[in-house]
Amino acid sequence: MKTLSEDRRALHRIPETGCRLPETAAYLRGALAEMPCTLLAPWEDAVGAYFDLGKDETVAVRSDMDALPVTERTGLPFASAHPGRMHACGHDGHMAMVLGLARRLAAGEVRPQRNVLLIFEPAEETTGGAAPICATGLLERYHVTRVFGMHLWPELPAGVIASRAGAMMSRSCELTVEITGRSVHLARFAEGCDALDAAARLLTRLYALAEGKPCLLRFGKMESGSARNAVSDHTHLEGSLRCLDDGLYAALWEQAQAIGRAVGEETGCTVTMTCSSGYPPVTNDAALLAEVRERFPIAEAETTCITEDFSEYQRHAPGVFFFLGTGGIELHAPTFTFPEEILDKGEALLCGLV
Repeated sequence: MKTLSEDRRALHRIPETGCRLPETAAYLRGALAEMPCTLLAPWEDAVGAYFDLGKDETVAVRSDMDALPVTERTGLPFASAHPGRMHACGHDGHMAMVLGLARRLAAGEVRPQRNVLLIFEPAEETTGGAAPICATGLLERYHVTRVFGMHLWPELPAGVIASRAGAMMSRSCELTVEITGRSVHLARFAEGCDALDAAARLLTRLYALAEGKPCLLRFGKMESGSARNAVSDHTHLEGSLRCLDDGLYAALWEQAQAIGRAVGEETGCTVTMTCSSGYPPVTNDAALLAEVRERFPIAEAETTCITEDFSEYQRHAPGVFFFLGTGGIELHAPTFTFPEEILDKGEALLCGLV
C-alpha cells in the first residue's frame, strides 16, 4: 500500500491549475482503478469514486485538486516539475489523505455505516468546481446525507484539528468599479469630471461603511489617469467583499451601490459597480459536528475571511469542514510546505468520519 507521503510527493510534482488537470486526474484514476469502487467523471477533470456497500445512505468526502500560479521556492527534492505552478495551498496533502482513506476502504480496514463517495474537485482556487459538480445532481443521485472536507491550516499547531458550528469561513464576492469622467488640463480641473477624485471619495466612504462590522470590504488594485497634468477620465478599482452572514452581505452591497450613486452625482462621473456571485459562507451543521465531537477531539476554530467553495456541498447535504494545523508557513507562499506526519492525523479522522 502506498504511503501518504508517496502520494503527496507524486502529486506535488505535477501541479496543474484551473479545471483542466489531466496529469493529476490520471494519477488519481490510476490509483483508484485498483480498488473496488465505481469511478465517476462528474465534471471536467473532476474524479469521483463510489464505494457501494449496499446501504440506503452515503457519506461524501471531498478533496480539492488544483494548484496555484506560483513559482515554487521550497528547495524540496520533490518540488514542482511544472514551471510557474505549485501546490502552495496544500491540495496535494488533501488528495493524499482522501486517497489514503480509499486505500483503507479497499483493504477492509475501515467498515463504514454508509456507502462512501469520494470527490476530487478541480478549480477550487479559480472559478469554483463545487457548484458545477453539485449541479449535476451527484449528491442526490448517490443519496448523500452528510459531507465532510478538510484544509491544511498554518494558523493552528501541527496536527491539531479544529472546526466550529455555524459560519466558519466567509462568503465572498469580487467587486469591480469603473468610474468614467471627463479629462481636461489640471489648470482647468473645475471644467472636467475627475474620476480619480471620485474614486478617492468612494474608497473613503466604503471603508467607513465596513468599519466595526464583521466583514471585509477592501480594494487591492486601482488604475487611473494618463498624465500628471490632466484630470483623470477613468478609474478602475478591484476589491473584495466578504461576510460570514448573507444578510449583512446583502445589506452592505445595497449600501455600497447607494454610495456609488451619490459619488457619481457629486462629481459628475459615471460610477458602475459590479459584484461576482462568489462562494457562499462555509456553515457547519451543528448537530453533525456535535456527533463528531462525541468521538473525536476537535478544537474550536476561529472564523476567517478566507473563502472556500466547500460551502456549495453544504447547500445539498449537512456538512462539516475541518482545519488541520500545519504550524508553519502561510498558505499561497512560494515556500509553503508542511510536516507530512500531520497527514496521518487527517487520514485517521476521515476514516473515523465514514
